[in-house]
Amino acid sequence: LLSAFRDAGYHTIGVDCGSAPGVTALDVTDSAAVSAFAGGVDTLDVLINAAGVLRLRQEYDPAEFARVVDINLTGTMRMAVACRAALAKARGAIVNIASMHAIFGAPLSPAYAASKAGVVQLTKSLAVAWAEDGIRVNAIAPGWIETPMTVPARSDAARNRSILERTPLGRWGTPDDLVGPALFLASDAARFITGQTILANGGGIMW
Repeated sequence: LLSAFRDAGYHTIGVDCGSAPGVTALDVTDSAAVSAFAGGVDTLDVLINAAGVLRLRQEYDPAEFARVVDINLTGTMRMAVACRAALAKARGAIVNIASMHAIFGAPLSPAYAASKAGVVQLTKSLAVAWAEDGIRVNAIAPGWIETPMTVPARSDAARNRSILERTPLGRWGTPDDLVGPALFLASDAARFITGQTILANGGGIMW
């Protein structure tokens, strides 16, 4: 998404918890760091909240469950709250990355599913709360997308076949399939849309 927004003419700032090239190191679970980062941004047209982790069966450990929720859900809230003033100056937009697991259960990853369901509801809540600031808040719920996170499912022949059979478009999604919805929600073309979640899932279901 970062390069797509750059190609669309946006001046972009990428953040990541690691040391990826071309991005700013930021841990969304560190409230002080998030506040310090946001304090250096005067005006913000678009905030994309895409930080997320999945730990599969490890999420049944309450401590790991809490860690996943802290990154996926509370991290989204931290970033949104910290950037509110800058977004209000631009009457900007927030695009949160949720998941189809927000709708369908995830027996192997309860924390991931719960946190992404929380992102959908947080999107609705902030949309109502911050409408007076002119800030629109929407989300995208991807289905099965070709990312490092889905390598195990794609590598399992039976699982891969099952997923494709339940996806009417007959293929896995790619990160590029999220570009159009994200640019739309961030743009003036979506100026009367807020509190919504676009399902980008090829018409399919998760399980």
